[in-house]
Amino acid sequence: MTVPRIDPIAGDTLRIHGFAALQPGPRLIVIGGVHGDETCGTVGIERTLAELDAGALQLLRGQLTMVPVANPLARRLGRREGERNLNRLFRPSRPGDGPADYEGRITDVLCPLLDQHDVLLDLHSFQSEGEAFAMIGPRDNSGTLEPFARAFEEGQLALHLGTSRVVEGWLDIYAAGLAQRAGGRPADEAALAFGWGTNEYMRSRGGYGVTLECGQHADPAAPDVAQAAILAALRLLGMVAPVPDAAPPARPTLLRLVSVTDRQHEDDQFVREWATFDPVARGEPIGVREDGSMLHAARDGFIVFPNSAALPGTEWFYFAVESERDLQRPAPPARAS
Repeated sequence: MTVPRIDPIAGDTLRIHGFAALQPGPRLIVIGGVHGDETCGTVGIERTLAELDAGALQLLRGQLTMVPVANPLARRLGRREGERNLNRLFRPSRPGDGPADYEGRITDVLCPLLDQHDVLLDLHSFQSEGEAFAMIGPRDNSGTLEPFARAFEEGQLALHLGTSRVVEGWLDIYAAGLAQRAGGRPADEAALAFGWGTNEYMRSRGGYGVTLECGQHADPAAPDVAQAAILAALRLLGMVAPVPDAAPPARPTLLRLVSVTDRQHEDDQFVREWATFDPVARGEPIGVREDGSMLHAARDGFIVFPNSAALPGTEWFYFAVESERDLQRPAPPARAS
């Protein structure tokens, strides 16, 4: 008898852990390992699972789902991607088409799972040095890029995760970056869809989500940040018992992404090794292009996600400024036009 050969990639499985309390409540999903070289979320989830299994943590209401490793191939390879970035083009395959790649197979499993939840916490880490921070989406709006109506709830979740900074404005700047690369022409729908990650998908389905960047990949404190964030989300949503006499969360600094700069040539170099959230003053040199021209800060602000190993034609660094948005108060209702 011939045993059929099983493709090890096609044979991969996602480990999905679900808990349902007998009292109704919010439906929270926590995801780790979207990128294979980001392990802190996986460790934070595993620790939380151990507490739930041991009875040290009890789910009082609602439903909790946790996915420790969202991209098994990337984890196995020990790198950011399997065949492509799972946190881009995050949407199910079109009916009749089937998945185009390994990550397409993953989204075909995860998207229906996200559809069953109200809230997403996606746990990540980053390459450069820097402190943990949370990322949120747009303010309430009825626009075409990313319409949204749950900005206050999303802001409250970010506020309670305990980071000293929160960053907004990802999809706006992604769209601006596409237009910049296209010589000022607006990005088409297919190109914009590639900018969709887990949170963008969650918002499109009527829920809300926060990405927590728990620190640098190798930071030994990053798993602690991840686990603390899971517990904070559960407490905020009333899904586990609160901490008696807990102090209110400290108000974080809110930053807004305002631009992205691509690396144009492999010889483009930073003037120094930047870390995420390094402050820069207007006119301060940031990098030197291959032709010797100097790249200066256009205004006072902060470097975000600097990547000295970026490939030509990809994001070299983002730039952020302080935002006037208040996460502790709902936005006033929009005036009728």
